[in-house]
Amino acid sequence: MKNKYLLLALLATPFVSFGQSSEGIEELDEIVIQENRLQIPFQKSTRNIQVITKEEIKRLPVSSLNEVLSYVGGIDIRQRGPFGSQADISIDGGSFEQTMILWNGVKMGDAQTAHHSMNLPIPLEAIERIEVLKGPAARIYGINALTGAVNIVTKTSMNNFAQVHAFAGSSFKDKDAGDGSGIYAGGGIQATAGISTGKVQHLVSIAKEDYNGQRYNTASDNLKAMYQGTATFDEKNSLEWMGGYIDNEFGANGYYAAPHDKESYELVETLMLSVGSKHKIGDRITIKPRISNRYNEDDYRFYRNDLSKARSLHYSNAFMLELNGVYNSDFGDFGVGYETRMEEIHSSNLGAHDRKNHGWFAEYKNTFFDQLLVNVGAYWNYNTDYGFQWYPGADVSYVFHPDWKASVSVGSSQRIPSFTDLYVNQRPGNIGNPDLKPESAWQYEAGINYSKSNRAFHASFFQRNINDFIDYMRLSSDEPYQPHNLGDQTMRGIHLRCNQQIEIASNQRISYQLSYQYLSPKKQENSDGIISKYVVESLKHQAILGLNYQYDQFGIQWQNRYIKRELNEGYIVSDLRLSYDFSKFQLYTQASNLFNSTYKETVAVPMPTRWIQLGVKYKMSF
Repeated sequence: MKNKYLLLALLATPFVSFGQSSEGIEELDEIVIQENRLQIPFQKSTRNIQVITKEEIKRLPVSSLNEVLSYVGGIDIRQRGPFGSQADISIDGGSFEQTMILWNGVKMGDAQTAHHSMNLPIPLEAIERIEVLKGPAARIYGINALTGAVNIVTKTSMNNFAQVHAFAGSSFKDKDAGDGSGIYAGGGIQATAGISTGKVQHLVSIAKEDYNGQRYNTASDNLKAMYQGTATFDEKNSLEWMGGYIDNEFGANGYYAAPHDKESYELVETLMLSVGSKHKIGDRITIKPRISNRYNEDDYRFYRNDLSKARSLHYSNAFMLELNGVYNSDFGDFGVGYETRMEEIHSSNLGAHDRKNHGWFAEYKNTFFDQLLVNVGAYWNYNTDYGFQWYPGADVSYVFHPDWKASVSVGSSQRIPSFTDLYVNQRPGNIGNPDLKPESAWQYEAGINYSKSNRAFHASFFQRNINDFIDYMRLSSDEPYQPHNLGDQTMRGIHLRCNQQIEIASNQRISYQLSYQYLSPKKQENSDGIISKYVVESLKHQAILGLNYQYDQFGIQWQNRYIKRELNEGYIVSDLRLSYDFSKFQLYTQASNLFNSTYKETVAVPMPTRWIQLGVKYKMSF
């Protein structure tokens, strides 16, 4: 394809240097990574962590969180429903159930199925930054963070503002026959406000989106709402509470059980609540208790026009209690914590089940000789279904030059099967396996980082060894998929990324972001003709190039992705955005899939062709 060579030419463009601006890199240096115990400045992190700031999000040609994450190297977004209706997320070639999603440190994982983990009511305007931690994260976040974690951090400090964002778009192509008339189109409106009343901060948002579907039975209708409040009583005591609700319904043609689910339809409602506080005792001790609850209703209709058969109603709930503490001593910082998670499900398909998980954390970090950064810890876990395990890890970084840092990390983690993995009975699509055992992994990674002024560079290599690897398999397309523990699985990978901002003149600047990932999984034996979901969707090459040009209030953003999966041809997706900022308004137009590529991110779901969108944002400060 001709645009493939265009992207490769851009990737080969030599780095250039004009006048330099430090905007962006300095902002990262000031960020403190929001872990649940130890607070680590970004520049002193010993792990492979990537941060996407609110300023970077503003420059992207995106309208949803899913689209933002699709331009982060190492993250694989596999969308079934475009524009945020349904998507799976994985890190470094893992499965979507091996990645932990968090909102301000609160786990958003769904006990029924990780397909709902991205059911988040967070608009882009409410995001302060996104923290992507790659590699096993059990000792930081507990179970199910086997390949890494994505933490969405929303704003807690702001001036009073109100913002409205309205957008609409179309492919300007007729919908599929039998699915109504007209062209594929849709849009949405989002309203976000921040209010500061002395020591109390409020952040509230509501959004509505509606798309009529690019294929037969793929229309979507989403309602999202969130509220977050913070109260600072004094310099030692604060309180934070937040809640979110999402009502998401969509046609699910080909989403989970192709080719049998052409008439499938799904309605999902998710409610999340959390209350936490922070208390500093003396000069050395900090404690942070938190309780949270995530409730989910899933109505999956295999035949949308006949509810008398193959309809699955799921009601799942996860209640979480956490207590974290930090002790700052003269010879390092100690973090300890305890969590309990109680999961239950009542389902017409899966049955009624419950389980409890108890975890204990211990961490230690210190800096030796002003150059050697050390972070070690372990997570002890007890699950009522799977017993007791523990997961240690250690990270070490050495700052051998003011601008250069080398890091090595070793860590372990676990992923326990979801209730869907164990008990689903959705013939002819998928059936469960109650004899599944948890996956466990060790990962080894070495990398190097460079950061100076307006430039940054990262390169690393990792190897992940998984025991009791879980994959959905079948012998022929006429049989249902069923998960099995396939023994050991090894994944090796290389990360490369760099970015730079160049100031051409006082009113002009250009920046680029470039990343590449290569993954080499040890293939499962396939001599018996086994069809594997994992092998089909496994990522092999991922190259991302973003270019941004700003001239006064006019901006151009061009994002390009090259994706090559294990058993499929590679494809390129390019998105372009043009915007102009007035004093209170921003007008923009953007083209998604600019060159009209044909591609799939999951086995049976073709993604939309070229999509043209117009939008306006109005922001008022008061």
